[in-house]
Amino acid sequence: MNASFYLSIFCVVGLVACRRDMMNQPRAKPFSESEFFKDGTNARSLPRHTVARENALEGEAFSTGLRNGVYVTQLPLKLTPELLVRGRERFDAFCSECHGRLGDGQGVVVQRGFPLPPSYHLERLRNAPLGHFFDVMTNGYGAMASYATQVEPRDRWAIAAYIRALQLSQNSKPADLPADARNKLEAAPK
Repeated sequence: MNASFYLSIFCVVGLVACRRDMMNQPRAKPFSESEFFKDGTNARSLPRHTVARENALEGEAFSTGLRNGVYVTQLPLKLTPELLVRGRERFDAFCSECHGRLGDGQGVVVQRGFPLPPSYHLERLRNAPLGHFFDVMTNGYGAMASYATQVEPRDRWAIAAYIRALQLSQNSKPADLPADARNKLEAAPK
């Protein structure tokens, strides 16, 4: 078999495989007209009140931390032990590098020259509404960038709840405990 035989086989296979209709397939361009649907469009309209799942808002307070332009003071989710555990996990993953695991602003990046973030235990932040923490995570503040793309809204609320728990744990007094817990604490060996 000579080279011309192989060349002719290659040309036949090549011609059979290259059809113009494969390269120029019929398609509808966005917003073009079509006779396929009664309304003359080439695509179906979305049903009324359809919202993309990732953009569904559970209310102004949940999505912004604000209600009528004022920071919310109450958690817009049900406070559960699972929510606090999730908040701690997300805090440790995203926040503790700067803010420290206790929220005191002594994270590892501060030891490497980054600016010291404020401690969550300052009077100003202990009195800050819960929506403030959500807003800062969402939009950033000062040297802190926004974490809206990295942390989902539900997790931002979990972190805010955990920050409040950190504040309570670091600033509590024995008198704040219920009587049975206070008695147990006082009876513990020192």
